[in-house]
Amino acid sequence: MSLPGEGLEKLEDMIVRAAETTAAHIGSAKAAISAVIFGQERVVERALVTVLSGGHALLVGVPGLAKTKLVDTMGTVLGLDARRIQFTPDLMPSDILGSEVLEESPGAKRTFRFIPGPIFAQLLMADEINRASPRTQSALLQAMQEQHVTVAGARHDLPKPFHVLATQNPLEQEGTYPLPEAQLDRFLMQVDVDYPDREAERKILFDTTGAEESRAKPAMTAEDLMAAQRLVRRLPVGESVVEAILALVRSARPGAEGDETAKLIAWGPSPRASQALMLAVRARALLEGRFAPSIDDVVDLAEPILKHRMALTFAARADGETIEAVVGRLRARIG
Repeated sequence: MSLPGEGLEKLEDMIVRAAETTAAHIGSAKAAISAVIFGQERVVERALVTVLSGGHALLVGVPGLAKTKLVDTMGTVLGLDARRIQFTPDLMPSDILGSEVLEESPGAKRTFRFIPGPIFAQLLMADEINRASPRTQSALLQAMQEQHVTVAGARHDLPKPFHVLATQNPLEQEGTYPLPEAQLDRFLMQVDVDYPDREAERKILFDTTGAEESRAKPAMTAEDLMAAQRLVRRLPVGESVVEAILALVRSARPGAEGDETAKLIAWGPSPRASQALMLAVRARALLEGRFAPSIDDVVDLAEPILKHRMALTFAARADGETIEAVVGRLRARIG
């Protein structure tokens, strides 16, 4: 006859073994992606953190920095159905969501049949999302939030898991429609894609212009990913980490008395930012093989999670202040 304590120990052992297995899968996936995407280790890490957290990411960078290749590679490595939509000003919501067509059966009976759009994928790249009209942007962002689309009054659930990695070109602003702040908030994080360093670019030259190019290999399945996402939500978070998240997010809002930094902020992050940090720090810990997040995780993820959820006052911008500098000061307080 087993004692209750023994049963509890067995359960804990099972959870630990499951966590170790999941961490190994995630580590293999990260290595497989990094074997194809050179010089973007931070971008790869944050994209994986976003997916493990069950969220969506906005990738901001100039053309030619492997943003499209990253999505294709992640789809292959994670075992997901990946698709790409090139956003243009004339793109309509039905081009993304799908539409109904009238069909006539052999018995002369006419019925409507729903043809799913490209949004019915597990990993969707929304390329240059700010080039589409606000109406089309809203259709995508609403689907991102609700995990389903409604066409002609009928609900159609999106596949699971469902993640969007949207891109923006920071250089070209003519003919674009900037995303409203309320819609930006639906992205778990904004990931800035910078130029690779010299050694990484050298490696890119040899790998992509030779006879054979490195190709991604599957390391996980969609079921493995969903199991990892469930595990992320079960990881314990220490009280000190929770307090660091609360302190960081609340200090990024305007109106804090006696706080000079808060006077620079026009509007700040909502509780959704706290939720995003709570999930992302767990995901980052698991990605690094740890089973509990630390304050270092909060510090590392502060900028990508907060920067698109804040705006500076006109006076602050006139004085040369930047969001990155302000977040850096707030981050230093908890780090």
